Amino acid sequence: MPGFVLQIAPVPPELAFPAIRVGFTVSRKVGNAVVRNRVRRRLREIARQVIPETARADHDYVLVGRQGALGRDFLAMRAELQEALRRLKALAAPTATP
Repeated sequence: MPGFVLQIAPVPPELAFPAIRVGFTVSRKVGNAVVRNRVRRRLREIARQVIPETARADHDYVLVGRQGALGRDFLAMRAELQEALRRLKALAAPTATP
């Protein structure tokens, strides 16, 4: 069972300087408030590590937490986020380093 679902949408054109925006949601079906907050913290951390360096700035991202996020290995979830970005064609273009 996956730990999260990734949703993306283009940034609205009225935003002059698009910044990478990330949202998190976990439904009550996952568990009580303590469990939902734990899932949200895990999602926030993998997003903090992966999205700024690999995601496109012209999209908004929403991670929807699932029950599987509790028992899932953190590194596996991080790799799944990178794979989800690749599948949705939301990876940033590689920058050339001098």
